[in-house]
Amino acid sequence: MEAYINPPQSDYMDFYDVVIMGGALSGGATATLLLRQNPGIRILILEKSTKLSRRVGEATVEVSAYFMGRVLGLTQYLNESHLAKQGLRFWFTNGEVKTLAEASELGPLYQVRVPSYQLDRAAFDEEVLRRAGIAGAEILRPATVIDVQLQPGKEQTVTFRNGDGTRTVRSRWIVDASGVAAILARKEGWWKSNTEHPTAAAWSRWKGVKDWDSRELADKYPSWSRAVYATRNTATNHVIGDGWWSWWIPLKGGDVSVGVVFDQRLVRWPQEGGKLGERLKAFLMKHPVAREILVDAQFDEEDVHWRKNLAYYSTTFAGDGFVLVGDAAAFMDPFYSPGMDWISFTTSRAAALIGAQRRGEAMSALVERHNRELAKSHRCWFEAVYKDKYEYMGEFDLMSTALIFDLCLYYLGVVSRIFRYGENALLVPPFSATGIGPIFRFMRTYNRRFAEIARRRRKRRMLGKMNRAHRCLIPGFKLHSANPKLFAQGFARWARVELGELFSSSAS
Repeated sequence: MEAYINPPQSDYMDFYDVVIMGGALSGGATATLLLRQNPGIRILILEKSTKLSRRVGEATVEVSAYFMGRVLGLTQYLNESHLAKQGLRFWFTNGEVKTLAEASELGPLYQVRVPSYQLDRAAFDEEVLRRAGIAGAEILRPATVIDVQLQPGKEQTVTFRNGDGTRTVRSRWIVDASGVAAILARKEGWWKSNTEHPTAAAWSRWKGVKDWDSRELADKYPSWSRAVYATRNTATNHVIGDGWWSWWIPLKGGDVSVGVVFDQRLVRWPQEGGKLGERLKAFLMKHPVAREILVDAQFDEEDVHWRKNLAYYSTTFAGDGFVLVGDAAAFMDPFYSPGMDWISFTTSRAAALIGAQRRGEAMSALVERHNRELAKSHRCWFEAVYKDKYEYMGEFDLMSTALIFDLCLYYLGVVSRIFRYGENALLVPPFSATGIGPIFRFMRTYNRRFAEIARRRRKRRMLGKMNRAHRCLIPGFKLHSANPKLFAQGFARWARVELGELFSSSAS
C-alpha cells in the first residue's frame, strides 16, 4: 500500500500528508499530536477566521485537563493565563425559596484534588494553534473550505478560498475539525440530529456578575457563607429549574460566561420581551439565586448567541483518508462538559489512525474498529448519562443521587485510567472497552428510574419538594479508591427517594 510519504518533487508544494479543516482546539491538538509522533510530516491547517472568538466549552473536567496539561504540555500556560476550576456546584429552587441562602445546594465541601480549568476559549485556542505552528504545521487564515473530494485509500483534495483567489491542494489525509459546521458529515450525508434529545441554548458573556465568595454575600448570609470550605466563585455553578439549567463560568479578567440550556419538550423559551440577551436575563431573574448574582450584571450585546437542537452525531467517524474529531464528529450536551473529553479522545484516536497508515499497517480493520468503538462510546455515553436527564435535573434529591453515582463512576472508570496508564488510555473512549456492559446498564438504569420518578411527580404537581434548605456537600474524590463511602451514600439516598415515593403514592 502506498503511504504517500514522498510525493513527486514537482507536486510537492501542492501535496500535504494531512490537511486539517479548522484551527481551534480540535484542529490544533490533532496537529500537535501528529507532529510529535511523525517527524517530518507535512500538515496544513485551514482556519476560516483571522482571530478565533470565544465559544462554549469553557469548562474542562479531569480528563480534558489532563490532556491539555500533560499531553499538550500546557500546564504552566493554563495556570498563568486561565482560572483553576473548583468543581461543579448546583442550586435548586421551589416556590418557597426567596433568597440565595434558602436554595438547596449540591457541590464540593473542599477544594478539588485533581486539576481542571475555566478557559477563555478565544485565548486558549489561539495558543494551541500558535504552538502547532511553531511545531511545524503550516497555517492559512482566513481560509474558507469550498469543496472536499474523498477517495478512500488514495489522495484527497480540498479546495478553499484564501484572500481573493481559490486554491486546491492534495492530501493523503483530511481531518475535519470544523466544529458544529461538521463539513464532511453534512456533505456526505452522515450528519444526524439526535431527536431523542431536543435541547436548545442561549448564552452570553457578562460583566458585573457578583462574586459568590464576596464579603457582601458573607455579611448578608453568614451561615450560608460558612457552610462550605471550598471556593464557590471559581466552580462551574449551575442554577437549575424544571427542564433547564444554566452555567456560570468565570473567566480570567472578570467576565463570566452565563448561558441557559433547556429541553424543548419541557420549557417554552420566551419569544417576546426584547432582544435575545434581554430575554435571557429576564428568564434567569425568575430564579432567586440567579436574581441575587445577576442583578447588576450586563451582558455583552455583541456576544449573545442562540442554538437550537444541540445534539447531533455522524454515522461515520473515519475512512482510509479522512477522520472527524471533536464537534465535527458529534455533540451530546454541555452538561458536565463532555465535549472537552470528547475532543481529547477523538484527536488522540485520529492521530493514532493516521500514524498507523503511515507505518504501512492495513487500514480496513483499523477504520472499522475506529467507527465501531466511537459509535458505541457516543451512544452508550448518551444513554447512560444524558437521555431524559432534563426530566429530573431540577429535583435536588434525584440530581444529588445521580451526581454521586455519575462522578464516582467517572473517576473509577475513566479518570483513574488516565492517571494510571497515561495518554495511551485516551485511545479507549468511555464505554468502548470490553466488560463495560454492567456499568453502562447500571448507569442507564438509575438515569431512567429518576426520569420516571420526576414524570410522576410532575403529573401529581409534586416537583421540587426537597429544593429548599437542603445541602449535599461532597468531601471529594480520590484516584486510589473507588470512593466506597460515596457509593454507599448514593445508594442510601436512592433508598430514601424510593421510600418517599412509596409513601407519596400510598397517600394519594
